[in-house]
Order: sequence, then structure tokens, then C-alpha cells
Amino acid sequence: MKNLLVVGLMMSGLVFGQTKERDTLRERSLDDVYTAPYAKKEKPLPLSKKGQVFVFFGWNRGAFSNSDIHFTGNGYDFQLNNVQATDKPTKFGIVYFDPGWFTVTQYNFRLGYFIKDNLALVLGIDHMKYVMKQNQTVDFSGTISDPKYAAMVQNGQVALSDTQFLTFEHTDGLNYENLGLEKYHNLIHKKNIDLVWSYGAGIGVMFPKSNIKLFGNERSDRFHVAGMGTDIRSSLNLVFWKNWMLRAEAKAGYINMWDIKTTLNNKPDKARQDFVFGQVVAGIGYTFNTKKYN
Repeated sequence: MKNLLVVGLMMSGLVFGQTKERDTLRERSLDDVYTAPYAKKEKPLPLSKKGQVFVFFGWNRGAFSNSDIHFTGNGYDFQLNNVQATDKPTKFGIVYFDPGWFTVTQYNFRLGYFIKDNLALVLGIDHMKYVMKQNQTVDFSGTISDPKYAAMVQNGQVALSDTQFLTFEHTDGLNYENLGLEKYHNLIHKKNIDLVWSYGAGIGVMFPKSNIKLFGNERSDRFHVAGMGTDIRSSLNLVFWKNWMLRAEAKAGYINMWDIKTTLNNKPDKARQDFVFGQVVAGIGYTFNTKKYN
């Protein structure tokens, strides 16, 4: 009888133990079911996830290779060789921060959208300024029918210091409207600080407002699609407080403008030139996460 009682207690303990274990497993599974939808999603790294957006505004300094400028029109067809040019930065002051005057400066704008993780499609406006150096003498080839200006050519050269012959600028400006692809890599990830490197390439149209005065004609000063450009670029982006961004960018590219308007009216007068450019950019931006994260 005692042996039967011991066996019965052991069996009941085994049954209840299994029942308790099954109940515990059931409770865990129910907890998983009810808590899974409320699991927290971590906010992704900045400048990394598909669907993120960023905007940027900054300022640039530019450099340009020497270029050959070819002029054609009624009574002339000539080329100036190895013409030197420089940019035209605005003196630092309130003009850099006053929205009513921001186009006076050499500025840059970017709007980026991440089409894939770490890959952004970027719309850009590069407002550079190009000024032909006036104090230079350049090689000349071609013909000029007007004897006044033809006489300024001496021994196959012309001194551009005489502004009656030519003044030549893209100062309102040398506008490069471009679309690019940029790849992003997070280099440093700390609390409230990220350092992100990007590289890419772009292509776009040249939409300059060229300020040109040739042979005493009325000064040409109007926006016009004059050609195309292409570039490669790289940037370092310091993102702080999750969204604010300081950006430093370097860019090199090629510009070909074959339809530069040299007179104000609708005469067929035009110029063409091509050159290589370099640009450094610095400014501030903001990144947006288009999805909600806890």
C-alpha cells in the first residue's frame, strides 16, 4: 500500500510538473504575440536609409582652367587662345545670411533623396562666378572686318586690358543645374555625432547669365541655356543631434558651352568655350527621416 502511495505521488508530481511547464510556455508565447507589434524600432543612422531626405545650402570657391573662346557674328569670326579666368567671391558680411541677397554670393543648393540604402539621388544648383582676367594678352586667330578692332590685334595677339575690345563674365552666374548619384558610408557613429563620407558624379545643363560686351555692342546680360557640364564629387558630412549637418565638399568637372549669347538682341552673335573647373563647398544642411521611429 505504501509503495502504491509513493508511486501515485511521483506520477502526480510528473503530471502537474508537465502541466505547469506547458502553462509557462503558453504564457511566454502569448506575451510574444501581444508585445511583438509594440517592439521599438531604432532610428536609422543619418544619411543611410532608403526614403531619407536631406537639404543643404552653402557657399563655394571655384577655379577654372585656361580656355579657348571662339566668337562668331556679323563681320567677325575669331578665337582667343588660353584665356585666363577667376571666380568672384563676395566679401564676407551680412549678404551671406540675408535671404534677399543670397544670390549675390557664390552659393550651392542640394536636395537629396535616398533611393536605396546608402545611395542618394541629388538635385543640385551650383551658382559659380567666372570672370575673364582683364589684364592679360592672348593669342588671336581669325578675322575682324571692323578696322578699329582689327587694329587692336598686333603680331597675332590682342591685349584684353583695353576693355573696348572685350569684357567677358558669367557672374550672375555660371549656373550649373545638375542631377547626381552619391554613395554614403558612415565612418564614425557616436551619441549625437556621426561622420559620413560620400562620393559620386553628376551631369547637368549650364544656365548662365553672361555679362559680355564685345566691340562696343550693347552689353549682353540674360539667362540662357548655353551648354552642359559633368562632375565628380566627394564630401564629408558631420551630422549632430541626429538631423543637423555640416558639409564640406570637393568637386571637379568639365563644362562645354557652345551657345553663349554675346549681344543683347536676337542677332546670331555667340561664343563657345570649354574648360575644366574645380570647386570647394562648405555649408549647413538638415536630414529628414520620412518614417516614424520610437
